[in-house]
Amino acid sequence: MKHSSSRRTFFKTSGAISASTLLGSTALVAYGNNSSPGLTSDEQMALTATQALAALMSGRLSATTYVSTLIARAKAVSDLNAMITLDEAGAMATAKKIDADRTAGKTLGVLAGLPIVVKDNINTKGLKTTGGTYSLRNFQPTTNAPSLQKLIDAGAIVLGKSNLHEWAFGITSTNFTLGIDPVTKAATRPCKNPYDTTRVSGGSSGGTAVAVASRFVPAGLGTDTGGSTREPASFCGIAGFRPSVGDGAGKGRRYADTVNDALPISTTRDTLGPMARTVADVALLDAVITGTPVPRAKALKGLKIGIPASFWTGLEDNVKTVAMAAKQKLSDAGVVFIDADLTGIMALNDSISFPIALHEPVSAIPAYLANNKAPVRTVKEVSDQLASPDVRGAFGAILGDVFGDAYPDVMATKRPALQKLYKDYFASIGVEAVMFPTTILVAPKIDTVKGSGTVNYTVGGVEQTGKDTFGTCIRNTDPCTNAGLPSLSIPAGLTAAGMPVGMQIDGPLGSDANLLSIGMGIEEVWGSVKAPAI
Repeated sequence: MKHSSSRRTFFKTSGAISASTLLGSTALVAYGNNSSPGLTSDEQMALTATQALAALMSGRLSATTYVSTLIARAKAVSDLNAMITLDEAGAMATAKKIDADRTAGKTLGVLAGLPIVVKDNINTKGLKTTGGTYSLRNFQPTTNAPSLQKLIDAGAIVLGKSNLHEWAFGITSTNFTLGIDPVTKAATRPCKNPYDTTRVSGGSSGGTAVAVASRFVPAGLGTDTGGSTREPASFCGIAGFRPSVGDGAGKGRRYADTVNDALPISTTRDTLGPMARTVADVALLDAVITGTPVPRAKALKGLKIGIPASFWTGLEDNVKTVAMAAKQKLSDAGVVFIDADLTGIMALNDSISFPIALHEPVSAIPAYLANNKAPVRTVKEVSDQLASPDVRGAFGAILGDVFGDAYPDVMATKRPALQKLYKDYFASIGVEAVMFPTTILVAPKIDTVKGSGTVNYTVGGVEQTGKDTFGTCIRNTDPCTNAGLPSLSIPAGLTAAGMPVGMQIDGPLGSDANLLSIGMGIEEVWGSVKAPAI
């Protein structure tokens, strides 16, 4: 499905103005007006978030009709296991109120009537937050996470809570729990890729990615520690954003969410992030969350983007084919690519990643559980009830605090060195972003034995066998997270076999708006990928 010409014109002409002004613009009505016929179910499901808001504002679509259509779609594709909780009653009640307020002429929020899903590790006041793990199966937070609250205040309708890798500690979203007592050894319910249901959705925000890609919601929220908004976005053919985190303690953090607002892994690296079918929709949600202007698409002619070789090596053959074609399209549009590597980045990042991600939970998890009055309070209580084999392994390292001794040097020396490497790179070669494939392979096959086992793929015609799935999938998404940089995955196309490939762009710390602007410009050149045939 390509972008409609009216939508392209809307974003080209809107400029960098506030979200409320943008969506109140007369350009919005170009999508539909009161005299236009209503939209069919198929047309409703095909709407991007921006198109849906245009139809809602023009009167061509009511919130109740839209929510009803999307709920029906969610039920029809429920075997994808995208959702843990589908709140049909709550969503319909909110939609009816929005329709009544619109009819009464009341002032509505900028997202009024827009359905979203929320990853089930993000605090929701009205719905359980289970983390996809048995110990929290009945956990009910008392507040919404700040980023989610901003969207709700703007009129977004929460359809429910989406599936994830257990406790967000993995990259496949092959969840072994979903309310099933692990003692029973019941069959897993993996979150399935809508482009090929034998393949993973990616993770840990797999449910949100699947919900958006399978067209029962136009947008949603995920979280990202080492790639969890961007890797599933790449695997499922949508856009996923990781905002700036900076030092992890507030300085340079774009979103206001803290360790108390979502099930934590790393206080330094965790962040919420929007996911949608287009970068423009991601930028809209980001603007609402941050209260900043919605950017316009960047002019690409003369734009300088770095190509670091370390992120382009070892690509699966079909990923490389799509990536090179996408890069050529941007060259044809005037982008200037600078071949310059981030020398030594992979080894440096490898020395940082696990000491942060497996030491910080030692204190972060108990703090969250206590502050939110959860039914369990210790890492061991959570660990004892885990169902996913790979997640049990990670929690074993946390319980033993195996990286505790390494952590101080990582934070005092190695992480600052990684941040300096990036900062010097951007400054020395004068690029606004770096670009490379989000993942080095397409979505792997589902492993219902280990959750994240090994994977085979072909590089240069040579079969790569028994490669670690976790490390392989996050190789390109992980480094920027340890530096706190903003990062965006953009759908770049489909392989010959019809599997999505995403391209990632990273920018300097705090350059979020510019990065989204670049992504919107790139999106106009590449267009959207074809919807999955489900």
